[in-house]
Amino acid sequence: MGPIKNALSLIPSFRLPGSGSKVVYEELPSHDMSHVSSPLDESPIMPESRRKGTPTSRRRFGLFRTSPKRLVIIMLAVSLTLVLIAGGSFRARRYYTEKEKTDERIPYHWEAYERLNGFYNGVRTLVNYTDWVPEQQAAPKTKIKINKALPFDPVLVNPYPFESEEYLNLHQSPKRCYLDENEEHEAPDIFAYPGIPAGMTAPYWGSYESLHIAPDRCWERFGRFGPYGYSYNPAEGGLGLSNNSAHVGAEKVEEMFTKIDYHGINWGKAQKKCFEKNKDRFEPDSIGADGTILKKKVKRSAYVLRTWTGYQYTDIQLLSLRAMINELSLKSGGEYDVHLLVHVKDDSIPIWASEEVYNQTLEANVPEEFWGITTLWSEQLMRTYYPGPFREEDNVENHSKGDIHGVYRSAHFALQWFSQQHQEYDFFWNWEMDLRYTGHYYEFHNGVSNWAAEQPRKLLWERSSRFWIPGAHGPWSKFSQLVEQETAERNERPVWGPVEFPTGGYGKLVPPEKNTPPTKFEDDDYKWGVGEDADLIVFDPLFDPAKTNWVFRNDVSGYNTSVETPPRRVAIITVARLSRELLNTMHEETFRLHHTMFPEMWPPTVALHHGYKAVYAPHPVYFDRKWPLDIMDKTFNYPSAPHESPFGWGEHNMQGGSFYYNAGFSGALWRRWLGAKENGEGGKKTEQSKSDRMCLRGMLFHPIKSESVE
Repeated sequence: MGPIKNALSLIPSFRLPGSGSKVVYEELPSHDMSHVSSPLDESPIMPESRRKGTPTSRRRFGLFRTSPKRLVIIMLAVSLTLVLIAGGSFRARRYYTEKEKTDERIPYHWEAYERLNGFYNGVRTLVNYTDWVPEQQAAPKTKIKINKALPFDPVLVNPYPFESEEYLNLHQSPKRCYLDENEEHEAPDIFAYPGIPAGMTAPYWGSYESLHIAPDRCWERFGRFGPYGYSYNPAEGGLGLSNNSAHVGAEKVEEMFTKIDYHGINWGKAQKKCFEKNKDRFEPDSIGADGTILKKKVKRSAYVLRTWTGYQYTDIQLLSLRAMINELSLKSGGEYDVHLLVHVKDDSIPIWASEEVYNQTLEANVPEEFWGITTLWSEQLMRTYYPGPFREEDNVENHSKGDIHGVYRSAHFALQWFSQQHQEYDFFWNWEMDLRYTGHYYEFHNGVSNWAAEQPRKLLWERSSRFWIPGAHGPWSKFSQLVEQETAERNERPVWGPVEFPTGGYGKLVPPEKNTPPTKFEDDDYKWGVGEDADLIVFDPLFDPAKTNWVFRNDVSGYNTSVETPPRRVAIITVARLSRELLNTMHEETFRLHHTMFPEMWPPTVALHHGYKAVYAPHPVYFDRKWPLDIMDKTFNYPSAPHESPFGWGEHNMQGGSFYYNAGFSGALWRRWLGAKENGEGGKKTEQSKSDRMCLRGMLFHPIKSESVE
């Protein structure tokens, strides 16, 4: 095996264990020697007759009729051939060795840190949350106990507050919703385990407790997705994805739910009927004779998934979409409506001119069960809706060289347009198709929303510009004190209400009165904003791009370029909750003043200019390596220069994380959780021989560019 192993290790993109292999997260192309330029490319390896399997007799070569003269010639030819082959082999080895040296790069500092493997401890290692010791804090070579049977039974998860006395004192209780028109199939429940795997890795950023997400349970694939068709066959209406999965204890999960035939489910009708049954909950506040509020209005959200024509809806994607609709909309009594906002990439298709063309385009690009929740749009439609003019002289820098109406530069145009058609919603969640969540969608979104409402406005922009690392900063209260102290020491002027800036005579909208601070900054005792819904919730820090070398920081259009560029803020990844009021202002800025910026910069900047309440929600983020906390804090919160910012050239530091635009570890971990092999690790045999299926706490993954089961 040794010589073969050494030879194979020379082949590009092919490495065997032990031949210097490293964990890689990016998707690599499959090995194909036809695209490799090497001294071996033109070498005839096998005669055509042998490739086709044609029998070859020894007499064909005429060995027994060869004369001595011919024999000498043949021997010389064979010797020369062997010399050429040996020389070619040497040159080939030298070629690949030199190429490898050329391709070699200096490893990033974080690649030297110890790899964390607690993520992969499975359901047979479950312990009570109170007994859990995070992997980062465990003693070296701690042995994890693997039980024969699962230590806990799965439990139904119900994060909805609708039965609590506190809720019922303020709101009406929702009426039950169903998947079908005949109300035979009640919206299903999902299941988790009341513990977490021993030695499970802890998140480095954020907190479950702060966001009101239960920290003491974990999710595996049967309980999370079984009710949506993961674990039963297509003949029963499921997807049959668990046929080759480790499954210790899974039968107990499957006994807890009814198998639903998802063929023929119409999610649009289900959502509409659910809303109609519960529409009284969304009426204005009910006021008593004495002026007191008897019942408060429940606010509604549009949950907008951004997709496009040609998008491939995999079976696993179907599971996630069904989970979103069921958990956010049906189980909540209509608090959310899930929408697919589909970009029609072919501008020549007149979707606005013909209902027939519109329906043909929709039906050709979206699975039937989602037709009723889909809205189509195109860049040509946006050119009509936002005609401009968007003058080149009013653009600071178009780094991407793209069209101002193109989705790459103005993805927010479609969301602004959609919000104008749907003023019935209080909030709009802009959600990308490459996001996944292991936990309960309502628990996460409701927790994030409530946490954001609790935050005071004082120093909110400043807190939201940093990563909260509990291991380094302590609890949120201490982190808040640290931000206050640093802001004072740096003599920075904190954001307090709408931000003023020179316009050079160009127009400017008047900020809403509600965003004017009631007191001076120094007179506020962290009271203003408490209990106020956030207008913008993002999932990465709201940073000042002028302090980084983020490449799109100057894609600012519609402002006077002869004066200083307006102050801006950015949150990487266009995933956010936006209030109706913020989106209305964004629309007015674009329609009336022809203002716009790069998508990740536009909503935060409009919020900054107009004094809206904006916040970065510190959801739990994991890393694949054991970072020293002081180095992590310095790397992400105190870069030594603009180009070292994690939002600039320092973005490589995010590759081992579970959430960022380039977080390679995210996809790898998600696929392992689904039971697939990744980088030669995981899969059914590995799970069966160790501690069975992975069981993760609620985790937001991005980006997921591919997903599979074994």
